[in-house]
Amino acid sequence: MTAIRSMTGFGRAEVTENNRKYTVEIKAVNHRYLEVSVKLPKKLTPFEADIRNVMREYMERGKVDVFITFEDYNEAAETVKYNSALAHEYMKYIQEMADDFGIQNDMRLSVLARFPDVFTMEDVEADEEELWTSLVKAVREACEHFVAAREKEGENLRTDLISKLDEMASHVEFIEQRSPEIVSEYRQKIEEKLRDMLSTLDVKADEARIVTEVTIYADKICVDEEIVRLKSHVQAMTDSLNRGGACGRKLDFIAQEMNREANTTLSKSGDIALTDRAIELKTLIEKIREQIQNVE
Repeated sequence: MTAIRSMTGFGRAEVTENNRKYTVEIKAVNHRYLEVSVKLPKKLTPFEADIRNVMREYMERGKVDVFITFEDYNEAAETVKYNSALAHEYMKYIQEMADDFGIQNDMRLSVLARFPDVFTMEDVEADEEELWTSLVKAVREACEHFVAAREKEGENLRTDLISKLDEMASHVEFIEQRSPEIVSEYRQKIEEKLRDMLSTLDVKADEARIVTEVTIYADKICVDEEIVRLKSHVQAMTDSLNRGGACGRKLDFIAQEMNREANTTLSKSGDIALTDRAIELKTLIEKIREQIQNVE
Protein backbone atom coordinates (compact mmCIF):
# COMPACT_ATOMS: atom_id res chain seq x y z
CA MET A 1 0.00 0.00 0.00
CA THR A 2 1.51 3.30 -1.15
CA ALA A 3 1.10 6.32 1.07
CA ILE A 4 -1.23 9.09 0.04
CA ARG A 5 -0.17 12.67 0.63
CA SER A 6 -1.90 15.74 1.89
CA MET A 7 -1.21 18.89 -0.11
CA THR A 8 -0.44 20.84 3.05
CA GLY A 9 2.95 20.38 4.65
CA PHE A 10 6.15 21.94 5.92
CA GLY A 11 9.79 20.95 5.64
CA ARG A 12 13.02 22.60 6.76
CA ALA A 13 16.72 21.78 6.44
CA GLU A 14 20.08 23.41 7.18
CA VAL A 15 23.38 22.45 5.59
CA THR A 16 26.73 24.00 6.55
CA GLU A 17 29.68 23.21 4.31
CA ASN A 18 32.85 25.05 3.29
CA ASN A 19 32.08 27.72 5.89
CA ARG A 20 28.74 28.48 4.22
CA LYS A 21 25.26 27.91 5.65
CA TYR A 22 22.21 27.10 3.51
CA THR A 23 18.72 27.12 5.03
CA VAL A 24 15.72 25.85 3.04
CA GLU A 25 12.08 26.04 4.20
CA ILE A 26 9.15 24.63 2.23
CA LYS A 27 5.47 25.09 2.95
CA ALA A 28 2.41 24.28 0.83
CA VAL A 29 -1.37 24.50 0.65
CA ASN A 30 -3.80 22.77 -1.69
CA HIS A 31 -3.98 23.78 -5.34
CA ARG A 32 -5.38 22.23 -8.48
CA TYR A 33 -1.95 22.02 -10.11
CA LEU A 34 1.69 22.30 -9.01
CA GLU A 35 2.70 25.93 -8.51
CA VAL A 36 6.17 26.53 -7.06
CA SER A 37 7.35 29.94 -5.85
CA VAL A 38 11.06 30.25 -4.98
CA LYS A 39 12.53 33.12 -2.95
CA LEU A 40 16.30 33.07 -2.68
CA PRO A 41 19.26 35.48 -2.33
CA LYS A 42 20.78 37.11 -5.40
CA LYS A 43 23.92 34.99 -5.20
CA LEU A 44 21.86 31.79 -5.66
CA THR A 45 19.55 33.12 -8.40
CA PRO A 46 21.30 31.14 -11.19
CA PHE A 47 20.08 27.92 -9.53
CA GLU A 48 16.35 28.76 -9.50
CA ALA A 49 15.44 26.56 -12.49
CA ASP A 50 17.44 23.66 -11.05
CA ILE A 51 15.65 24.05 -7.70
CA ARG A 52 12.26 23.89 -9.43
CA ASN A 53 13.28 20.71 -11.24
CA VAL A 54 14.27 19.09 -7.93
CA MET A 55 10.94 20.09 -6.37
CA ARG A 56 9.01 18.34 -9.16
CA GLU A 57 10.67 15.06 -8.17
CA TYR A 58 8.97 15.21 -4.76
CA MET A 59 5.49 16.61 -5.48
CA GLU A 60 2.79 16.70 -8.16
CA ARG A 61 0.18 19.13 -6.85
CA GLY A 62 -0.05 22.06 -4.45
CA LYS A 63 0.86 25.72 -4.11
CA VAL A 64 4.41 25.44 -2.79
CA ASP A 65 6.51 28.29 -1.37
CA VAL A 66 10.27 27.76 -1.03
CA PHE A 67 12.37 30.14 1.09
CA ILE A 68 16.17 29.91 0.91
CA THR A 69 18.70 31.88 2.94
CA PHE A 70 22.47 31.83 2.50
CA GLU A 71 25.27 32.91 4.84
CA ASP A 72 28.93 32.97 3.78
CA TYR A 73 31.40 33.05 6.68
CA ASN A 74 34.52 32.98 4.53
CA GLU A 75 36.85 35.94 5.10
CA ALA A 76 37.33 36.31 1.37
CA ALA A 77 33.62 36.34 0.64
CA GLU A 78 33.74 40.11 -0.02
CA THR A 79 36.52 42.40 -1.18
CA VAL A 80 37.07 46.17 -1.27
CA LYS A 81 37.53 47.73 -4.69
CA TYR A 82 39.20 51.12 -5.14
CA ASN A 83 38.02 53.12 -8.16
CA SER A 84 41.14 55.12 -8.99
CA ALA A 85 39.72 56.69 -12.14
CA LEU A 86 36.67 57.99 -10.29
CA ALA A 87 38.83 59.42 -7.45
CA HIS A 88 40.91 61.28 -10.04
CA GLU A 89 37.74 62.67 -11.59
CA TYR A 90 36.57 63.96 -8.21
CA MET A 91 39.96 65.63 -7.57
CA LYS A 92 40.06 67.12 -11.05
CA TYR A 93 36.73 68.87 -10.69
CA ILE A 94 37.35 69.94 -7.08
CA GLN A 95 40.60 71.64 -8.21
CA GLU A 96 38.70 73.21 -11.09
CA MET A 97 36.16 74.60 -8.64
CA ALA A 98 38.98 76.03 -6.46
CA ASP A 99 40.50 77.76 -9.49
CA ASP A 100 37.12 79.10 -10.64
CA PHE A 101 36.35 80.67 -7.26
CA GLY A 102 39.92 81.60 -6.35
CA ILE A 103 39.81 79.69 -3.08
CA GLN A 104 42.20 77.20 -1.53
CA ASN A 105 41.69 73.53 -2.31
CA ASP A 106 41.43 72.00 1.17
CA MET A 107 40.36 68.50 0.10
CA ARG A 108 41.51 65.85 2.58
CA LEU A 109 42.04 62.19 1.81
CA SER A 110 39.54 61.07 4.49
CA VAL A 111 36.86 63.17 2.81
CA LEU A 112 37.64 61.96 -0.70
CA ALA A 113 37.45 58.34 0.46
CA ARG A 114 33.84 58.87 1.53
CA PHE A 115 32.72 60.08 -1.90
CA PRO A 116 30.26 57.72 -3.63
CA ASP A 117 31.78 54.66 -5.27
CA VAL A 118 35.40 55.55 -4.56
CA PHE A 119 35.45 52.42 -2.42
CA THR A 120 32.93 49.63 -3.04
CA MET A 121 32.33 46.17 -1.57
CA GLU A 122 32.08 43.33 -4.05
CA ASP A 123 31.28 39.64 -3.59
CA VAL A 124 34.06 37.30 -4.48
CA GLU A 125 32.93 34.93 -7.21
CA ALA A 126 32.40 31.50 -5.68
CA ASP A 127 32.67 28.20 -7.49
CA GLU A 128 29.12 27.50 -8.79
CA GLU A 129 29.52 23.74 -8.71
CA GLU A 130 30.60 23.93 -5.08
CA LEU A 131 27.63 26.15 -4.22
CA TRP A 132 25.14 23.89 -6.02
CA THR A 133 26.49 20.70 -4.44
CA SER A 134 25.75 22.06 -0.95
CA LEU A 135 22.54 23.87 -1.90
CA VAL A 136 20.91 20.85 -3.56
CA LYS A 137 21.75 18.79 -0.48
CA ALA A 138 19.75 21.24 1.67
CA VAL A 139 16.91 21.38 -0.88
CA ARG A 140 16.55 17.60 -1.02
CA GLU A 141 16.69 17.22 2.76
CA ALA A 142 13.96 19.85 3.16
CA CYS A 143 11.90 18.08 0.49
CA GLU A 144 12.21 14.77 2.33
CA HIS A 145 10.98 16.34 5.57
CA PHE A 146 8.22 18.05 3.62
CA VAL A 147 7.09 14.78 2.00
CA ALA A 148 7.18 12.99 5.38
CA ALA A 149 4.87 15.65 6.84
CA ARG A 150 2.54 15.33 3.84
CA GLU A 151 2.41 11.54 4.14
CA LYS A 152 1.66 11.67 7.84
CA GLU A 153 -1.28 13.99 7.23
CA GLY A 154 -2.24 11.88 4.21
CA GLU A 155 -2.59 8.77 6.38
CA ASN A 156 -4.93 10.68 8.68
CA LEU A 157 -6.97 11.69 5.62
CA ARG A 158 -7.06 8.09 4.37
CA THR A 159 -8.32 6.80 7.74
CA ASP A 160 -11.01 9.47 7.92
CA LEU A 161 -12.16 8.98 4.31
CA ILE A 162 -12.39 5.18 4.60
CA SER A 163 -14.41 5.58 7.79
CA LYS A 164 -16.85 7.86 5.93
CA LEU A 165 -17.01 5.42 3.00
CA ASP A 166 -17.89 2.57 5.38
CA GLU A 167 -20.70 4.72 6.77
CA MET A 168 -21.85 5.47 3.23
CA ALA A 169 -21.90 1.75 2.41
CA SER A 170 -24.19 1.10 5.38
CA HIS A 171 -26.65 3.77 4.17
CA VAL A 172 -26.59 2.34 0.64
CA GLU A 173 -27.27 -1.15 2.01
CA PHE A 174 -30.24 0.18 4.01
CA ILE A 175 -31.68 1.88 0.91
CA GLU A 176 -31.22 -1.32 -1.11
CA GLN A 177 -33.08 -3.39 1.49
CA ARG A 178 -35.76 -0.80 2.15
CA SER A 179 -36.77 -0.12 -1.47
CA PRO A 180 -38.60 -3.48 -2.08
CA GLU A 181 -40.37 -3.10 1.25
CA ILE A 182 -41.77 0.26 0.14
CA VAL A 183 -43.29 -1.34 -2.99
CA SER A 184 -44.80 -4.15 -0.91
CA GLU A 185 -46.26 -1.65 1.56
CA TYR A 186 -47.68 0.41 -1.33
CA ARG A 187 -49.40 -2.66 -2.78
CA GLN A 188 -50.86 -3.44 0.62
CA LYS A 189 -52.21 0.12 0.97
CA ILE A 190 -53.86 -0.03 -2.47
CA GLU A 191 -55.50 -3.37 -1.70
CA GLU A 192 -56.83 -2.08 1.63
CA LYS A 193 -58.24 1.08 0.02
CA LEU A 194 -59.90 -0.88 -2.74
CA ARG A 195 -61.39 -3.35 -0.26
CA ASP A 196 -62.82 -0.51 1.76
CA MET A 197 -64.24 1.20 -1.32
CA LEU A 198 -65.73 -1.94 -2.88
CA SER A 199 -66.92 -3.70 0.25
CA THR A 200 -70.27 -1.94 0.17
CA LEU A 201 -70.72 -2.77 -3.54
CA ASP A 202 -69.83 -6.43 -3.13
CA VAL A 203 -67.40 -6.11 -6.06
CA LYS A 204 -64.07 -7.92 -6.24
CA ALA A 205 -60.95 -5.84 -6.69
CA ASP A 206 -59.34 -5.96 -10.16
CA GLU A 207 -56.03 -7.75 -9.60
CA ALA A 208 -54.67 -6.63 -12.99
CA ARG A 209 -55.29 -2.98 -12.12
CA ILE A 210 -53.55 -3.41 -8.77
CA VAL A 211 -50.53 -4.97 -10.48
CA THR A 212 -50.43 -2.10 -12.99
CA GLU A 213 -50.57 0.56 -10.27
CA VAL A 214 -47.88 -1.14 -8.22
CA THR A 215 -45.67 -1.58 -11.30
CA ILE A 216 -45.95 2.11 -12.19
CA TYR A 217 -45.14 3.13 -8.63
CA ALA A 218 -42.24 0.66 -8.38
CA ASP A 219 -40.79 2.01 -11.61
CA LYS A 220 -41.13 5.57 -10.33
CA ILE A 221 -39.19 4.94 -7.10
CA CYS A 222 -36.78 2.31 -8.45
CA VAL A 223 -33.20 3.10 -7.43
CA ASP A 224 -31.58 -0.19 -8.45
CA GLU A 225 -29.25 1.45 -10.95
CA GLU A 226 -28.31 4.19 -8.52
CA ILE A 227 -27.55 1.61 -5.82
CA VAL A 228 -25.32 -0.40 -8.17
CA ARG A 229 -23.40 2.72 -9.20
CA LEU A 230 -23.08 3.99 -5.63
CA LYS A 231 -21.66 0.64 -4.52
CA SER A 232 -19.25 0.74 -7.44
CA HIS A 233 -18.13 4.31 -6.61
CA VAL A 234 -17.62 3.49 -2.92
CA GLN A 235 -15.50 0.48 -3.86
CA ALA A 236 -13.54 2.45 -6.48
CA MET A 237 -12.72 5.22 -4.01
CA THR A 238 -11.72 2.70 -1.33
CA ASP A 239 -9.44 0.92 -3.79
CA SER A 240 -7.84 4.22 -4.87
CA LEU A 241 -7.20 5.20 -1.26
CA ASN A 242 -5.65 1.81 -0.52
CA ARG A 243 -3.43 1.97 -3.61
CA GLY A 244 -2.31 5.47 -2.60
CA GLY A 245 -0.12 7.76 -4.65
CA ALA A 246 -1.29 11.01 -6.23
CA CYS A 247 -4.99 10.10 -6.47
CA GLY A 248 -6.64 13.41 -5.53
CA ARG A 249 -8.01 14.24 -8.99
CA LYS A 250 -9.48 10.75 -9.43
CA LEU A 251 -11.10 10.85 -5.99
CA ASP A 252 -12.65 14.23 -6.77
CA PHE A 253 -14.18 12.85 -9.98
CA ILE A 254 -15.60 9.80 -8.16
CA ALA A 255 -17.09 12.06 -5.47
CA GLN A 256 -18.88 14.09 -8.14
CA GLU A 257 -20.39 10.90 -9.54
CA MET A 258 -21.42 9.81 -6.03
CA ASN A 259 -23.19 13.12 -5.49
CA ARG A 260 -25.11 12.71 -8.77
CA GLU A 261 -26.40 9.28 -7.78
CA ALA A 262 -27.31 10.45 -4.26
CA ASN A 263 -29.32 13.35 -5.72
CA THR A 264 -31.25 10.97 -8.00
CA THR A 265 -31.90 8.60 -5.10
CA LEU A 266 -33.24 11.45 -2.99
CA SER A 267 -35.51 12.69 -5.80
CA LYS A 268 -37.02 9.19 -6.14
CA SER A 269 -37.50 8.71 -2.42
CA GLY A 270 -41.00 7.64 -1.47
CA ASP A 271 -40.40 6.96 2.18
CA ILE A 272 -39.29 9.07 5.16
CA ALA A 273 -36.67 6.55 6.31
CA LEU A 274 -35.23 6.32 2.80
CA THR A 275 -35.22 10.12 2.46
CA ASP A 276 -33.31 10.44 5.73
CA ARG A 277 -30.69 7.97 4.53
CA ALA A 278 -30.35 9.73 1.17
CA ILE A 279 -29.79 13.03 2.98
CA GLU A 280 -27.17 11.37 5.17
CA LEU A 281 -25.50 10.10 2.02
CA LYS A 282 -25.35 13.61 0.55
CA THR A 283 -23.97 15.00 3.80
CA LEU A 284 -21.22 12.37 3.89
CA ILE A 285 -20.35 12.92 0.23
CA GLU A 286 -20.00 16.65 0.84
CA LYS A 287 -17.64 15.98 3.76
CA ILE A 288 -15.66 13.58 1.60
CA ARG A 289 -15.38 16.15 -1.19
CA GLU A 290 -14.04 18.72 1.27
CA GLN A 291 -11.39 16.28 2.51
CA ILE A 292 -10.42 15.21 -0.99
CA GLN A 293 -9.54 18.79 -1.92
CA ASN A 294 -6.46 18.36 0.26
CA VAL A 295 -5.29 15.06 -1.26
CA GLU A 296 -2.40 15.32 -3.71
